[in-house]
Amino acid sequence: MATIGFIGLGIMGRPMAENLIKAGHTLFLKSRRDVPAELIAAGGTACDSAREVAERADIVITMLPDTPQVADVLFGADGVAEGLSGSKIVIDMSSIDPIATRGFAERINELGSAYLDAPVSGGEVGARAGSLTIMVGGPEDAFAQAKPLFEAMGKNITLVGGNGDGQTTKVANQIIVALTIEAVGEALVFASKAGADPARVRAALMGGFAASRILEVHGERMVKRTFDPGFRIDLHRKDLNLALQGGRTLGVALPNTATAMELFNACAAHGGGDQDHSAMVRALERMAAHEIGQGK
Repeated sequence: MATIGFIGLGIMGRPMAENLIKAGHTLFLKSRRDVPAELIAAGGTACDSAREVAERADIVITMLPDTPQVADVLFGADGVAEGLSGSKIVIDMSSIDPIATRGFAERINELGSAYLDAPVSGGEVGARAGSLTIMVGGPEDAFAQAKPLFEAMGKNITLVGGNGDGQTTKVANQIIVALTIEAVGEALVFASKAGADPARVRAALMGGFAASRILEVHGERMVKRTFDPGFRIDLHRKDLNLALQGGRTLGVALPNTATAMELFNACAAHGGGDQDHSAMVRALERMAAHEIGQGK
């Protein structure tokens, strides 16, 4: 069993840390807010700083909202870097900038520790179930050491390549997810305004070539109007911004990604940034002057 530090106990990090405790690992915990009481009751130990986490753990995991937060936790005052010694492993499971990730890895390597970028897909449901998809970039030996931890949190675990490649894969994932949410929303708005029952349309499509996990889960959210966040629109906007920035740097046109970004922006402008990303459908509904399930 490993001695693990876990920093960032939000919607995703909290159940991920819980699954590591359930798997028998020793956890030292730090969060922007108080460490949840149930994690302490389960055997976790709260720490006062990221530095203390790094001092007490052999492997440090971060699960944070964006690139600046990761940079601060790793290299700010009382940060992880100040607590590293020997050949430890730092694993960032946030979804952040691939280019910045490569720079973070170099700085951690200079301190004698290994670095893995290991963003995840699967949302809160996958985090709770321990069924996340985990996309890893970094050295093979560090990946081999960390793999038992990944197996406590996820099912589809892939070493994609070197540092930064895990984050690049996550950006690609978020492009596909956003565009598929848009397609499902557009289809269901069309079907509903045409007078068909959107719930039955979704059920019929689930048996054909259009079937997808997003049609299954987010299509149901759209029909039932359940937009409590599994993954917030504001976080998906952050990820698509990384995609569009990367596209500009690489000279790659991402026209449909840009459209999805504008639909998310429209939702946020109407106060929906904290809703689940399936609520993108609301932007489409406004343009159609029709809400799914209203009838003609």
